[in-house]
Amino acid sequence: MLVQHPAQPGLPALRLVDTRRIDRADWLEVRKSGIGGSDAAAAVGLSPYKSQLELWLEKTGRDAQLEKPDPNDTTHPVFWGTLLEPIVAAAYTQQTGRKVRKVNAVLQHATVPFMLANLDREIVGSPEVQILECKTAGEFGARLWLDGVPEYVQLQVQHQLAVTGKQSADVAVLLCGQKLEVHRVYRDDELISRLIHLEAQFWQYVASDTPPPADGSESADRALRCLYPGNATVVDFTEDRQLSAAFADLVLLRADIKAKEALAEQLKQTLQQAMGDASVAQFDTGKITYKRSKDSVSIDLERLLADHPDLAQQYATSKPGSRRFRICD
Repeated sequence: MLVQHPAQPGLPALRLVDTRRIDRADWLEVRKSGIGGSDAAAAVGLSPYKSQLELWLEKTGRDAQLEKPDPNDTTHPVFWGTLLEPIVAAAYTQQTGRKVRKVNAVLQHATVPFMLANLDREIVGSPEVQILECKTAGEFGARLWLDGVPEYVQLQVQHQLAVTGKQSADVAVLLCGQKLEVHRVYRDDELISRLIHLEAQFWQYVASDTPPPADGSESADRALRCLYPGNATVVDFTEDRQLSAAFADLVLLRADIKAKEALAEQLKQTLQQAMGDASVAQFDTGKITYKRSKDSVSIDLERLLADHPDLAQQYATSKPGSRRFRICD
């Protein structure tokens, strides 16, 4: 958990763009010109959802092939976060008595131009707190809030406090659509100083058009596939000791994982056999559930297309190929 303590306010932000006069596409273009609050954790390598490499693709305009959430997709958290933001803000006012209003601007740090902020709301007439950040969390996301504000959200808020020069912010999170929690985050100048330094390092990757190193995450894997779609060329790393050592380590690690997976499967089957038809097994350190799932109905596509071959052409869709990483002897 990040350290938080009251601090003196900094310089006020500059109003870079009036968001009432631009559409969403132009707003997204403005966001590419700097690091926003929601980018902060990814920029310093601490986001659970996005890697530095994926963020770099976005900021350098190389993200066209990356899958993006549809703002109108009702099954995606982005849709519900946007839809519920004004409701969370209204509930915050009702719960705390503090009035809030929209800022309607992209804000810019007074002395660090790549630091931008889009505030959900500003709090009016309160000497104690000036910014409101609205969040929603479903069944799985709520687990990240068990110990208070998650680290990636704290970094987002500290970034906002840095840009605006404000002293503190409230984070209002709607958990599972039923419970509103309000957490106070105070300006931490020591943390902000470190954050600015790390964000500047990331922005140098953007300014120099140099991709940051991949971090092993799924996000970085997606970014690599987008950045390097592949061709038929061959590269020779036999004289590169560092990469040759990485290759040798990968071969050994994969062999070790394969052996451990085989052992894990054997242990699992030993327990399954001992359980027989039982659905639950209790142990001194935990328990196992081994239950039958509900029956499901599926379509026999092979038979369907055999009986109605005209449907194959009528409903055919093309799917771009992807690169496969294989170790060859």
